[in-house]
Amino acid sequence: MKADKVLDAKGLACPMPIVRTKKAMGELSSGEILEVQATDKGAKSDLTAWAKAGGHELVDDAEENGVFTFWLKKG
Repeated sequence: MKADKVLDAKGLACPMPIVRTKKAMGELSSGEILEVQATDKGAKSDLTAWAKAGGHELVDDAEENGVFTFWLKKG
């Protein structure tokens, strides 16, 4: 999936992936896609809840070699 911006949050523990995601989302326009790469196992539930609460959409997610990748569409 093509992302408008990529955020590398690998190696960061909660809550830093969310903090960085929030900051990166602020730099995007509505409808643009942010790709977030994280290694924190709690990131999926955290990002899913954060996106929903913030009016954003978790478009897709994947896991490969311990790296979780999320594609979030700005609301």
